[in-house]
Order: sequence, then C-alpha cells, then structure tokens
Amino acid sequence: MYLKTLFLALAACTSAFPQLKVPKVQKNVARANETTDRLVFCHFMIGISSNRESADDYDADMQLAKDLGIDAFALNIGVDPYTDTQLGYAYESAARNDMKVFISFDFNWYHTDQAAAVGSKIAQYASEPAQLMVDDKVFVSSFAGDGIDVAQIESSAGTDIFWAPNYHPNMGDFGDVDGALNWMAWDSDGNNKAPKPGANVTVADGDRAYTEALGDKPYVAPASGWFFTHFGGEVSYSKNWVFPGDLLWYNRWREILELGPRFVEIVTWNDYGESHYIGPLSSPHTDDGASKWVMDMPHNGWLEMSRPFIAAYKAGETSPDQYIQDEKLIYWYRPTPKDVECDSTDTTMGGSPDNSTGNFFRGRPDGWEIMQDEIFVVSLLTSPATIQVTSGAKESSFEASAGASAFAMEMGVGEQTFSVVRDGETVMSGTSLKDIVDECVCGIYNFNAYVGVVPPEETVDQLDATGLALLSEGLKAPCPTNTLGANASQPTA
Repeated sequence: MYLKTLFLALAACTSAFPQLKVPKVQKNVARANETTDRLVFCHFMIGISSNRESADDYDADMQLAKDLGIDAFALNIGVDPYTDTQLGYAYESAARNDMKVFISFDFNWYHTDQAAAVGSKIAQYASEPAQLMVDDKVFVSSFAGDGIDVAQIESSAGTDIFWAPNYHPNMGDFGDVDGALNWMAWDSDGNNKAPKPGANVTVADGDRAYTEALGDKPYVAPASGWFFTHFGGEVSYSKNWVFPGDLLWYNRWREILELGPRFVEIVTWNDYGESHYIGPLSSPHTDDGASKWVMDMPHNGWLEMSRPFIAAYKAGETSPDQYIQDEKLIYWYRPTPKDVECDSTDTTMGGSPDNSTGNFFRGRPDGWEIMQDEIFVVSLLTSPATIQVTSGAKESSFEASAGASAFAMEMGVGEQTFSVVRDGETVMSGTSLKDIVDECVCGIYNFNAYVGVVPPEETVDQLDATGLALLSEGLKAPCPTNTLGANASQPTA
C-alpha cells in the first residue's frame, strides 16, 4: 500500500558511503541445489489497482512478467473493501496466463494479533490454480509482521503454508519461518533513510544479516532500481526522501548472481508512489498523488536490462552474458541536476503536514546530497563496441566488451543521445524523448529516474486519465501532461 512507512532495523555493519561493489558469495547462504528451485517474484500493489474491472485488466501485466522470466506476483494486500474482488481478478488472470501469484500481507494494515484473519484469508485462495506452491506448501509472505502467531495462521488456513515473511533480524522469530524476505533493496542509514556519514547499511549487509538469521532456510533476496517519494501537505501521507539509486539496478543483479539465493523478489512492479516500479505507466492504477513525479518517467528499460540477468540466475550462472539475445542500450537519469532550486513552487514547502512518522522533509528529499548528477548506461552486446553518449554539451565514449557492462558520465543540460559504434560505423542510436533541464518540472523537486532504451520502444508509455487524476493537486506551476507523446495537453495548473 502506498502509505508504507518502512521502520526497519537491520543488524549490520556501518561504513563510509562506498561505490556499489559485487560482494563475495556468502558461505552460509542457502543456495538452490537445482536451478529449477530458483524463482523470481515481483511485488505487486493491489491497493493501487483498485480500479480494475475484470481479470482482463491483469492480463497484460501477467503476460509481460511471464515473458520476462518472473514466476509469481507477490500480491500486497491490506484490509480494503475491494481486496477480495481484485485478488479474484488477479488469481483468475494468472491461471489463464500460466503465471503464479501469492498473498503478501501488509502489516501497516494488518496487525500481529490477527493471525486467525490472516489464516482465513490464505484459506480463501489456497486451492486456486494460480496459487504458488513451494515444497508442496501454500507460499505466503508479508511486509513486516514480526511477532505474529504462525501456528495460529496455519491452523486457521487449514493447510500447510510456506511462510516467508518480511521479518527483521533480531526482531522476528526466524525459528517460525520457512524462509524470509528482506525488503531493504537500497543502501540506507539503518533507519529507513539514505546513508549518512558513519551510518551506511548496504544491501549486501542486509544479505548477510538475513542469511545469518535464516541459517539453512531459503532467503528471498530483494532487487530494486530506485526509491524516491515526494508527498507533501496536499495529502495526509506526507513523506519525502530518496535512497541512492545510480547504478543500483545493474550492481544488484550482479550481486544476486554471485549470491545465488533460492528466491529473488523485485521491488516493485507498480508502486509508483515510491518510484521503484518496473511495470509500465499504462498498467491500470489509481493516482495516489505520485503522478507529479511519475508522469513522463517510464521505467520499462529496466525490464529489458534484467532479462538476461533473470535467465542467468535461473540457470545458476554468475554472468548474464550468454543470455543476451538482442543488443540494447539501457540508460537512465534524473530530469534535473540536484542543485536546481524549486523551493518557491515545490509541493512539500507549504502547509503543516503531519510528521509523526519522521518521514516528511521540506524541499529537496532527504538523501538528495548523495545522488550523482550523472547519466547511467548499461550495454547488452553480443560483440565489443564503442558506446558514445552526448549529454547536452558534454560528450563521452566508452569501450564496451561483449556482454553486460555499465558506465556513467556527468550529466549535461539539454538533449541526450546514445550510439553504438563498430569499425567506425554507427550500428544503432537513439535520442531520448526527455531532455535534462535546469528548471523545476511541474514546479517540484523530481528525483525519479527516466529510463530509456536504444533501439527505442515503438510506443510511448504513458499514464492514463485515472493515473493522472491528482496531478494538479497542490501544484503551484504549469504542468503539461504526457509530453513524451505526440499529443501533449495544455497545462493543468
């Protein structure tokens, strides 16, 4: 659900903020004995898809995820009145698209004294054809939930469950679990904010904490490309912070291939409010106010980048290179340099938002200082080539080997172009649909990532009218909508 306030605590080491590196394989991690044991999940927010009217509305998501190599959607649910309707649609669509799904109970809404209710909900869907089964048990997960009575859950469910919750080391009872999910896919300060001097918990630190707590039980390792949220006083769930993204999506997949856990969970398919979506903007959903920083910011390129990594993971390989079938460049960047001043128009500057959670900050998001003003490029190549990037007035070239490689260069204001050159000839190139500008887009601080692909996608991914419903709420500057398409509308504010 989009109101998440992730108060997480990990037992891990701290150090000065480093460059992301591929860690050594953890000796105590429960690795899959056979490649067929390896499964990839993707977190799917039912709370933001409450407007779907039939199972047909889930088909495109199921088909796209299946084609990518995702095995199951983790259906995040609260206690909303539409939950059962949407779960029914999702299970029906998954069954006819040869996908699997399972419930992930969100304990921002459920409470740990509701074990019987959790078990009853599991029982409703346990026998559905699309229910994910692991080791002949009904697979079930959670967001948080430390301390719930697992025996009562299973008794109320009336069936064996594979309980893989998002417990936290030194908090939850890992003796009661079959596996566990680590949600923290981003480097942090250990208290759900960006790293600070002397306080940096890396994602690899989280891997170590979880695998040590689990012993020989399976680990659900997280993978994510970004995290930025910027809700101001125009909504009741004000929060405003960013985690370091940069080359995280590439480096994290490298880490996962080395680690070799039994399960991987991508965070997320459609949580637009926290900017870690990899699903299309066009995937039907309601607007929680996130359209202000999500509009014109597709992430589909991250889907394509992960394709060979997912194939390699399932095959038990530590390199994606042999699984690259189509040559591509995937690139991403923020729409403005981080020092652009937006205080006079930014939506977080006004009003008196409730900050009882400690998640609200005025102006630039907490963590903005450590974001890099750079263009990030991943090449997926079948033979070596020169990668040429022009970012405004800045130019760089990189020698890329066959396989998957990553590069970064300083961003420049203006047009962004990308080329692959071999033997002096350009074999593919593209110009981004989104320029980098030195002004406040829609008047706000936008630290989301724009993700593009070369060769470019045939259609422009856009939010629909429902996904744009709250775009103008609280805005203090003009905001043309869907400007990446051929028919941009007039300003909404």
